[in-house]
Amino acid sequence: MSHTQVREAGAGMTAAKVTARTLLEKKRRQEPVTALTAYDYPTARIVDEAGIDLILVGDSLAMTVLGHENTLSLTVEEMLHHVRAVRRGVQRAFVVADMPYGSYHVNTEDTLRNALCFIKHGGAEAVKIEGGQRRAPLVEELTAAEIPVVGHIGLTPQSVLQMGGYRVQGRSIPEMEELLADAAALEGAGAVALVLEGIPRELAEEITAAVKIPTIGIGAGPGCDGQILVFHDAFELAFSPAAKFVRSFGDAGALLREGIEQFRDAVATRTFPSDAESYHLPRELASRMKVPAAPVSLAS
Repeated sequence: MSHTQVREAGAGMTAAKVTARTLLEKKRRQEPVTALTAYDYPTARIVDEAGIDLILVGDSLAMTVLGHENTLSLTVEEMLHHVRAVRRGVQRAFVVADMPYGSYHVNTEDTLRNALCFIKHGGAEAVKIEGGQRRAPLVEELTAAEIPVVGHIGLTPQSVLQMGGYRVQGRSIPEMEELLADAAALEGAGAVALVLEGIPRELAEEITAAVKIPTIGIGAGPGCDGQILVFHDAFELAFSPAAKFVRSFGDAGALLREGIEQFRDAVATRTFPSDAESYHLPRELASRMKVPAAPVSLAS
């Protein structure tokens, strides 16, 4: 079965390409949007074949893949490397690239140049930037340059130093009003979707009802138009305690560890590779070969 046939058959999902318009139509039909992160070709291919709508090449790869303490050290070049890998594994899902910290903070010209790089050279179909009303002018500029933008408000990991840690946002009247204004500003600027992270479910539901573009929650309760998780969190491949909102959908770490131990033992006991897993000379050549004598045991 070909790669394309596998995708068409997978999970009974349609093989139609997911676009920004697809996500909007799903909101209108009240159909949940499914999303996961991916950072490499094999993961992206598996996620895509499973029928996930949106794949985010998240800057969380700084921690989950590269082992950094937070996302702040990730560079545009590193992100581009991973976006390209993911793009090669995807046919159906909508691919979104996170813009790393510093890639859109200096000026509009740099922001446009970096975003265009992810679209033109990385194959992304949208970029994601963190921040609300203060980012609206950038979203407008990117949209005018025909670059789809996904906004991200609430707990924004790139603001970890300013926030003093990863803290739930929107728990006071002023914060709630600000987040509602953030959502409205980003929608007005042309964002195609909003990620709502680390906010009370009641506020997320209010934002979701207030905007016409789809909201995708992570730690924002079940009332969003869709949900996203970090792949390594959802399948227990992260080496840190999971956040409250994370649910395990399989222990991939345990599966891999068990398989690696079996490989180690098979090599140590010389049961791998077997004769059936070995190549052989043609019979006429093998008959001419001198088979070395078996080593003599000292105990014999």
